[in-house]
Amino acid sequence: MTINDGLLNAFLLDGKGGGAALDWAGIRNWNPDQGTLWVHLDFTQEGTHRWLMRESGLDSLIAEALTADETRPRCESIDEGLLLSLRGVNCNPGSEPEDMVSVRLFCTAERIISTRRRQLLSISDLVQSLERGDGPRTGGELTAMLAERLIERMIDVINGLEERIDDMEENIILEMGQESRGNILDLRREIIMLRRYIAPQRDAMNKLSAADAAWLSKKNKLQLRESSDTITRHVEDLDSARDRASVAYEELSSRLSEQMNSRMYVLSLVAGLFLPLGFLTGLLGVNVGGIPLADDPLGFLEVVIFMIILIVIQVIVFRRKKWF
Repeated sequence: MTINDGLLNAFLLDGKGGGAALDWAGIRNWNPDQGTLWVHLDFTQEGTHRWLMRESGLDSLIAEALTADETRPRCESIDEGLLLSLRGVNCNPGSEPEDMVSVRLFCTAERIISTRRRQLLSISDLVQSLERGDGPRTGGELTAMLAERLIERMIDVINGLEERIDDMEENIILEMGQESRGNILDLRREIIMLRRYIAPQRDAMNKLSAADAAWLSKKNKLQLRESSDTITRHVEDLDSARDRASVAYEELSSRLSEQMNSRMYVLSLVAGLFLPLGFLTGLLGVNVGGIPLADDPLGFLEVVIFMIILIVIQVIVFRRKKWF
């Protein structure tokens, strides 16, 4: 197994906010007496699978959960550890935020093993804080900080969604069009995809904050409780944004329908006005003998005057019926 075969980061926490970076040899030589170990892996690499299945000492079910292709946010107590699956917004360049990135963790008092497929900036923040010496001091603090940073990065995305809804509502008042309808549908899709993962993550955070794990201190649980409250507000904001987007879509559809009905109404009136005239000119245009006024020099003028009088009569009738 090569040094970088699946291994992204590994730190031996020093209990003071820093940590010593380890390679595969350091991970293999680690024992709980040395301190808390954090191993972060890319589960798409074969080396990760081999280490989890053969050398990590984890139950095969836990190893499979850490390398599963698809997961939903959850928190499960297994023996003295916690199996976590959390998601964060995708802040990678060229990616959509609603395409959320998952991170899976198995946490015990002595060791934390995390895996991911794509880069997660919240993990990068933790790595940098450990390198600076102001990172987590214990496994419980690392878990709480990771959950907190995952949720913090959702704030800008959700605020951005609300600002876009504000702009769309203003645009609906000022102007209407099929483009606005498409934008609202795209926004609703983003909200639904975000809520699909954030809502179960709220339940996972609630369960994590209430977990009976001795390695989670009171301060850690307080941090997790605050994170749980924050993500609950995020879910409520998404629900509100979804409802506002639905109302905006219905309002736009109603306005576009009214606009279409108004245009069809005008076309119907025009057709109604010219229908008798069309019938009359069609009748007079029949190329057979006996057409009235065919030999009258003033026949054309008389027909035009008759048609004008007919239009005036139609307009009077339409107005009396309040058709326009």
